Amino acid sequence: MENFMSDELLGTFAPILVYWVYSGIYVLLSPFENYRLHPKKDEHVKNLVSKRTVVRGVLLQQALQAAVAVILFSVTSNGGEATNLQPSLLVKARQFLVAMFVLDTWQYFMHRYMHHNKFLYRHIHSQHHRLVVPYAFGALYNHPLEGLLLDTIGGALSFLLSGMSPRASIFFFSFATIKTVDDHCGLWLPGNLFHMLFNNNSAYHDIHHQLYGGKYNFSQPFFVTWDKILGTHMPYSLEKRTGGGFEARPAKDKI
Repeated sequence: MENFMSDELLGTFAPILVYWVYSGIYVLLSPFENYRLHPKKDEHVKNLVSKRTVVRGVLLQQALQAAVAVILFSVTSNGGEATNLQPSLLVKARQFLVAMFVLDTWQYFMHRYMHHNKFLYRHIHSQHHRLVVPYAFGALYNHPLEGLLLDTIGGALSFLLSGMSPRASIFFFSFATIKTVDDHCGLWLPGNLFHMLFNNNSAYHDIHHQLYGGKYNFSQPFFVTWDKILGTHMPYSLEKRTGGGFEARPAKDKI
């Protein structure tokens, strides 16, 4: 029980805490128009859902995720045996890469299918796209069924297929959470490591949230590999916007 409290429960609840702390930092930065991908006022003008509703929706999804995580860790627990044995850094790195690939693959195909299936889009996935102008703490604002299919099951598969330990999952799911929040932050900050290391970033995902981008840029949260392989990658340019900030503009031949 002690190990369950230290590793499994941390793996369950640390990503939730990270989500609100990291998105809270972006809330403090959001008034800085010179770094925004959309004017601040557009959050109120273009979005189709209130921030109060978004917070309630995210909390509901996190509650469901936590319940599934507790069940998953309980089922896969080794009963406390050999819990002090941790794999080498090389093995952990391999597990992280496998988990990233599994999560990316699952989310790409599920996400794309939810756009192409008119019923699923209208009744489920369109809830997330009520945020035409994304912001950080709206990253996990989804229909509960989508949260279960896309995020929770995807996370469970990445954990199981990578073979990582509950302790390693604390870091992986916290990292995946930070990356997801960053992709929805609506900001283009100088020196952002995610923008340097990943082509899948806040500008890339912002393209997808616009009306012209609904058939492109399905990849999330890490790489753009599947978009490029399957022809759903939309190139874009990042340009200065009159009045301050930036604008991600798609390639003209894709509109």
